[in-house]
Amino acid sequence: MAADESNQEDDGMVPIGLGCANEEFKEVLEVKELLDSLPNVYNDQIAMETVLERFTFIIDQYQEQPHLIDPHLEMLMNKLLTIGRNMNSPPALQNLAFKCLYLITKMRGSKVVVRLFPHEVVDVEPVLALLYKQDPKDFEAAETRYILLLWLSMACMIPFDLVRLDSNVVQESGDMRLPVMDRIYNIAMEYLTVVDKSRNAAAYLMSRFMTRPDVKKRKLTEFMDWALKFIENAEYITMTGADSLTGVLTTIGLMFKHGKREDLLQYAPTVLEKVVRQNLYECNNNRLRKYGVKVVQRLGTTFLPSRVAKWRYQRGCRSIADNLQLSKEAVKERIAMETTNGNEEDDDEDYDIPEEMEEVIEMLLTSLKDKDTIVRWSAAKGIGRITGRLPKELADEVVGSLLELFNLQESDGAWHGGCLALAELGRRGLLLPVRLPDVVPIVLKALAYDERRGTYSVGAHVRDAACYVCWAFARAYEPKEIAKYVNQIACSLLIASIFDREVNVRRAASAAFQENVGRQGTFPHGIDILTKADYYAVGNRTHCYLDVSVYIAEFSEYTEALINHLADVKVHHWDSIIRELTAKALHNLTEKLPEHMAKTVLPQLLTHTTGLDLHSRHGTILAVAEITHALSSVAEQKNKTIVDMIDKGIIEDIKGIAAKLQDAKLFRGLGGELMRKAVACLVEKCSLAKMPYHKGPVIDTWQEILDDCWNHVEPDIHMAALSAIQPLCNEYYQISPGAADHRIQEMMIEKYLRQLRASQEITRQGHSLALGALPEFMLRGKLRPVLAGLIQATQITDKDQKWAEGRRDALKAITSVCKTVGVVRDGDQTQVICSGNVGQVYEALLVAMKDYTLDSRGDVGAWVREASMTGLQELTSLAVNSSPDIIKPGVCEHVMCSLVQQCCEKIDRTRAHAGNVFSALLYHEPSIPHIPNREELQAIFTKDVCKSLNWAAPCDTFPLFTQLIKYPTYTYSVILGLAVSVGGITGFLVKHSSAALHSYLRNVAKDIPEMTRITSTITKVFKDYQKVDRVSLPMLKMLDQLLSKGCFDSLIQEESHPFPLEMFKLVRTELMRCGDPQKLLASADVYCDLLQFPGEVRRMCLSNLCIFLCHRFPRIRKTTANKLYEVLVTYDDIAPEENVEELMTVLSETLWDEEIEKIKPVRNNVCVLLNVPVPVPLKKASSWHFLKKKNAINFFGQMMIPPKLKRLSTYIYFLIHSQPSCDLLPTFV
Repeated sequence: MAADESNQEDDGMVPIGLGCANEEFKEVLEVKELLDSLPNVYNDQIAMETVLERFTFIIDQYQEQPHLIDPHLEMLMNKLLTIGRNMNSPPALQNLAFKCLYLITKMRGSKVVVRLFPHEVVDVEPVLALLYKQDPKDFEAAETRYILLLWLSMACMIPFDLVRLDSNVVQESGDMRLPVMDRIYNIAMEYLTVVDKSRNAAAYLMSRFMTRPDVKKRKLTEFMDWALKFIENAEYITMTGADSLTGVLTTIGLMFKHGKREDLLQYAPTVLEKVVRQNLYECNNNRLRKYGVKVVQRLGTTFLPSRVAKWRYQRGCRSIADNLQLSKEAVKERIAMETTNGNEEDDDEDYDIPEEMEEVIEMLLTSLKDKDTIVRWSAAKGIGRITGRLPKELADEVVGSLLELFNLQESDGAWHGGCLALAELGRRGLLLPVRLPDVVPIVLKALAYDERRGTYSVGAHVRDAACYVCWAFARAYEPKEIAKYVNQIACSLLIASIFDREVNVRRAASAAFQENVGRQGTFPHGIDILTKADYYAVGNRTHCYLDVSVYIAEFSEYTEALINHLADVKVHHWDSIIRELTAKALHNLTEKLPEHMAKTVLPQLLTHTTGLDLHSRHGTILAVAEITHALSSVAEQKNKTIVDMIDKGIIEDIKGIAAKLQDAKLFRGLGGELMRKAVACLVEKCSLAKMPYHKGPVIDTWQEILDDCWNHVEPDIHMAALSAIQPLCNEYYQISPGAADHRIQEMMIEKYLRQLRASQEITRQGHSLALGALPEFMLRGKLRPVLAGLIQATQITDKDQKWAEGRRDALKAITSVCKTVGVVRDGDQTQVICSGNVGQVYEALLVAMKDYTLDSRGDVGAWVREASMTGLQELTSLAVNSSPDIIKPGVCEHVMCSLVQQCCEKIDRTRAHAGNVFSALLYHEPSIPHIPNREELQAIFTKDVCKSLNWAAPCDTFPLFTQLIKYPTYTYSVILGLAVSVGGITGFLVKHSSAALHSYLRNVAKDIPEMTRITSTITKVFKDYQKVDRVSLPMLKMLDQLLSKGCFDSLIQEESHPFPLEMFKLVRTELMRCGDPQKLLASADVYCDLLQFPGEVRRMCLSNLCIFLCHRFPRIRKTTANKLYEVLVTYDDIAPEENVEELMTVLSETLWDEEIEKIKPVRNNVCVLLNVPVPVPLKKASSWHFLKKKNAINFFGQMMIPPKLKRLSTYIYFLIHSQPSCDLLPTFV
């Protein structure tokens, strides 16, 4: 629990996490090696950072288990301090050693580490010397200063008068060296007002230093005078002033903590006056307020003498270790003695209480309401410490004042601070059992505290603190004291542990429940419940609501409390997810108390279904729907109907919910979305419950609401309506088993098909999904138009080219329709999928596999392809299970090739989905006929491989799919998919896809026929996707990789091989009228790679590269020149040997980003040196040609010429006016 952990941390104990898994400090040998290596790496920046990073990583692993380092802590500290105290060590090495020691201190805690510092007389001077060498403004040595100050705080406590350490040594300046006492005092004063963590160490040093008998005589008054003046004149508005004042307040608080009361009591009233006058509780700096509270509480403990209140409540011997060591008789005797002492009158309670105590307690009570948790927590501990020193009557007054914080007018901070204070009082035995009747109801309210503020609420910290109170009470009181409150506390803790929204509160409540079960032993069925609702189980909120709650409800003591909490509180919660889970939980709990649900809960909920509060309307409608459905299930088990379980009045009220909401126009505005989903759920559950609304007007209202949902933009509303439409049809549109109401069927199908041609994409989406959700009897006789409409909705047109989501949902609907009607080979096309219509379904799905629509969100066509793959899997599975021969060989081959292509493409999600579908079809039972190379595929993709393979991981999948290149059926698909991946932009994808392809091509490099077949396929893919940037640009990048890495070196010797020439022509065609810099750069790379092929290809590539040297884009010119330079360095025969040096000089020294007119002579010189023709610019066509063509179009457009002949007529007219003679016209005609 948060409160408990904060308490431990403040007392110097680091909380140990419950999820810790380490049993020992396993890396001790590695840490020793790292520390031993410090002298060797401190002057090497990279090595030092590597060592420090590894050391930090190891130490941070034990932040939750710091005690594991204790057996080795002293040894590690000695290693580091040996380096740090060595005066011959370089400053950089000393800083590194102290930085490592700081990391250990941060992990283990300064209070533990400080005790292990060397504290002999010989250590004082070296530490002081090191501190005087430090620069307080050097941020790189901040850790060094912090550790040295901590070390000095221990070294200065030597049991000798510090005067004995003084010497009459004369310094270089001629002055006598200051006494050790003054030097320590000065160094501590210097660091009290710095801004880094050294301030805390200096405060600790000063507080310890001032407690020495010899120091307090000489320095205490001086320091207190300085501190009081500083507090009085402090300006904490600025950051510097706030930091300085923080250091002074920390020091004073620690001094009053560590010092003797008789030494400091004289200063306490003055310090209190100065602190109160500063009004620290009004400043915005939470650290100042925290340390102000700490000073005040320590002043309070100084005003009151230290004593153990004999009136406090004692439970007896609560130490397990003591119980194990003592005999039973001794334990009983000790308990009896303590009890007797506890009942005696406190004879010492007649001492005077200083007047200042009233102000101290008032400030602490006020600080319990602070806006920051750290301030409230400090104040709560102060209340506990001071109350333990007060007489019984005054302590009871403090408790009474504390209880006044718990009212509705106070803030959530006051409730939180009050709970923390109650827990502290209970933990210390200062909250007497007589106060429990007042405290327990408050704690129960705090366990359910949740204050709504707009679209969120506050109160999680209050509920967490209330759990801490219950945890403290379990340890503080005897079972007989808590017995009368057991059921209330147990129910409240269980409700918090399974129904609270926040995971930390659920776990805190579970821990408190477990503590009460173990300490009190009176919680009903405590052990049984803990086995199901332990710390880890309550971490999953859905599991708590739907599973754990059902288990706990089996115990009658908790059933009604759980149900009432859900019905009274959680259905009105501000979080819609909680309301939905609440409704489902009530559904699961209905069978435990059906009568209570029907007679009490349902009427209560119905009053809120049409109220003003949106959250309440939404939650109660969902709850009514779920409870109604659950009651129908209970009735069915008892051979009854829903009418037997629910009163007629309630049935009528449920019937009128939708109409009332519609009349009140509550489906509009911001809350309309929630209302639509809630009513859709109500329709679904009422239909499943077989509510007696047949042929009533409410059915038309429900249908109207569902039809309106299809036009909504929110996918969640579509899903809610989808869940409702089938139960509605099954219950109210079926006149007999398997027969639909013809009028309603005609109306619905016609309307939904008409909306598939709507001008809004979202309308198409909703109605497509609606058609897919219709039951089989509603599609009977209407399958042909339904399939035709959905298939048309999957096709890409100019108008709806970007509507990928509409096409995706149409494909989902086709898949759903196929699953609904089934596959029968010789069936009726109007009723089932058969040989007559399966072809068009396959065609639609396979065409959708080519959807690569792009918009601002990226490749949205991937959604369409994924839906198509799912449809192919479902349809093929249905066909094989019923009529395998309905699947044609060509269709099966097309399906497998499409899947293989998707398995090789670039999107991880799509690739994973394709892989799962591919493996499902490959190993389908019964076997799918006509899969090409089935045996070879199963040899590569074995069952074990398919089960364990991560289909989304490029490093796992690409090495397998590249093996399919050897099979001609799959070569084209693999190459096409790999082209997009190898030429992609994602580094991880490109790395593994290109590595797999390179590896395969190197293995077959010597097989010229196979290489020829592969290059022919690459050429065909490039030709098929010419000018398609999605493929052509990655294809250019892939070719660059393959050529540059020597994958086609075996073809260089084949002088007549067509591959290089075909590649050149394809690249040149791709660049015609191209202005894309990326494609131009990729083409330049390919041209340079093709230079390794001798002959005409090399000459043409050089010519095109020379054209690039005068391209209008400077980037193209510069990159091409660099590429040419690299080529000349790589290959020896690109240019005449005598020209190479001059070429390299020209290419490297020319400023290619200057104006083209200045560069063109240089480029022409490069052409001459390369022995290629100088490029000549083409003349632009005369403008009159285009004017003539336009006139021809206008002339023939006015004539009565059939449309198919207009283009021919235009060409004739243009030919006549373009030629000097018209003699060719008769011949042409």
